[in-house]
Amino acid sequence: MTKKILAVDDVPNNLQILRQILRDHYQLIFAANGEKALEAAAKHHPDLILLDVMMPNMGGYEVCRKLKENPTTRDIPVIFVTAMSEMEDEAQGFDAGAVDYILKPVSAPILLRRIQTHLSLVRAQELEASHRQAIFMLGKAGHYNDNDTGLHIWRMAAYARALAVAAGWPEHMAERLELAAPMHDTGKIGIPDSILKAPRALTAEEWAIMKRHTEIGHGIMSQSESPIFVMAAEIALCHHEKWDGSGYPAGRVGAAIPESARIVAVADVFDALTTKRPYKEAWSVKDSMAEIRKNTGSHFEPRLSALFDEILPEILLIKDEWNAKEAE
Repeated sequence: MTKKILAVDDVPNNLQILRQILRDHYQLIFAANGEKALEAAAKHHPDLILLDVMMPNMGGYEVCRKLKENPTTRDIPVIFVTAMSEMEDEAQGFDAGAVDYILKPVSAPILLRRIQTHLSLVRAQELEASHRQAIFMLGKAGHYNDNDTGLHIWRMAAYARALAVAAGWPEHMAERLELAAPMHDTGKIGIPDSILKAPRALTAEEWAIMKRHTEIGHGIMSQSESPIFVMAAEIALCHHEKWDGSGYPAGRVGAAIPESARIVAVADVFDALTTKRPYKEAWSVKDSMAEIRKNTGSHFEPRLSALFDEILPEILLIKDEWNAKEAE
């Protein structure tokens, strides 16, 4: 679909120049003053606005501020196209909310490249928002029948991020882990309710079916080549593996378990222990940490258990923040 550009300038010759540069690339809308620019933006919702600064009655800076104050137009990128070349002028344009500042006389190649760049950034932001929505939906899907877990998956993911940073992960990878971790139990959507909601201990046959949620989740996440879903797939498959090899589904030992899954294992158990469920009261932090220490070397990697202990004050701050959100 052809993108829409709103060009705003009180000088007709300037609008004509923009028309000649852009007409073969974009659908164009024109406005000759600030008031008409605001009306056109609200009516047509263009993908980008080219805005002059020096206009009678309402200047470009004021128009930009009003655009950013309006919920229906605030996300439209604004590029100032102006003859005002002082550094203070440019700074004022960015302060008003613009994403770029182009000087007149306009260079056609520069204008086209700048527009293309900012439209690409908008597209990237839209894709990221869609990505996050899909992540949240898949995370909820895995816990659809676990109404008692509340915000468990999001709180646990925040713990995992903090532990990843403590373990030396770069910030962008720790953020990726925080997004991937909530999908660790997505495979439970393939487990029958009669097993998920069984009010008793599972039989050996039922437990074998229950364990398959790791492989089901891995199969779902593996459909995407996105780095977040690649990580989510390995976490889904391996978050029940144990350091000593006694976990499932493959009985992996030590470093054969992806570090992402080892981190999530610590965060997941801590949150499960400290959270009230219908079948148990919330454990104290002291007792929960004692349980993690007890299982260090068997369930948990010793290095990660020690790091989790070190950052416990940070973990408790995260816990308080998410508990406050849950109370709301």
